[in-house]
Amino acid sequence: MQKVIERALNLLAFLLTAGRPVTADEIRTTVAGYGQAEDEAFRRMFERDKDLLRRLGVPLELRPMDAWEVEFGYVIPDEAYALADPGLTDDERAALLLAAQAVRFGGQAAGPDAILKLGGAPLGNGGEPLAADLGDGRFLPDVYRAVAEHRTLAFRYRGRDRLIHPYGLVHRRGHWYVVGPEASDPGTVKAFRLDRADGFDVGQEAEAFRRPSGFRAGDAIPEAPWEAGPASVEATVVFDADVAWLAERQLGRRATIETDDDGRLVAVVPVAGEQAFLGWLIGFEDHAELIGPPELRRRFVELVAGSPS
Repeated sequence: MQKVIERALNLLAFLLTAGRPVTADEIRTTVAGYGQAEDEAFRRMFERDKDLLRRLGVPLELRPMDAWEVEFGYVIPDEAYALADPGLTDDERAALLLAAQAVRFGGQAAGPDAILKLGGAPLGNGGEPLAADLGDGRFLPDVYRAVAEHRTLAFRYRGRDRLIHPYGLVHRRGHWYVVGPEASDPGTVKAFRLDRADGFDVGQEAEAFRRPSGFRAGDAIPEAPWEAGPASVEATVVFDADVAWLAERQLGRRATIETDDDGRLVAVVPVAGEQAFLGWLIGFEDHAELIGPPELRRRFVELVAGSPS
């Protein structure tokens, strides 16, 4: 199926850039994927690809290639397929530009081409905003297929060959994770970071396993870096009202949160990684106070005292 989709996309790209009707013979010798197929094999592939594009809403038409209408070619009319001007305001185009720059995939920000096609964006300071890196996506098609079709997934991870039942795919803090149990231990759900694995092999059999009802893949991965591992202490922190919104967004669902009469946020946070937690907390400067436990508070005070001013 993947080859069919790739070939159909190649056909679509060729027709959109040709700027004129093109014959089936020209398509056969130009578009990648048809190769040296026999006449009958090419005809079957081409008919299937045309049908696929039309079912996807692409207005593929046959039009005469000359005034005498002796020969016909395939074309995608601009007037039937091009996106109409959405009439975006300056503010809307600026918001789209910001979104395109802020979201990265494979470490690269989106280019300006799409924004230019929508009318460009108002002039700004030219600086690139803080970005959200969506990580390396090379392995995503195979992993996504295994998750969607309930196929087993084999790969090598931390020096061991693994065979898992992939229940879900999660992005967290710039990295992709596949979540599910190993086939040899179906009762233990684990999370595997894709950029630390290689040799992905998707199983041949669809519906090879059943995902538990109500399963949430995101629950298998800590929302905050200090949550990784079994919690060792519960920290109580008071955040000033002016930073309460930010703290609430970053604390994660495992924290217990209350707001007092002054708008301050009082949070009880399960902490497994103390260094990660204290490093995050110090970023709030004097807008957060670690109340307890006493030993953790002492280490936090020492960390603050040793930080450069």
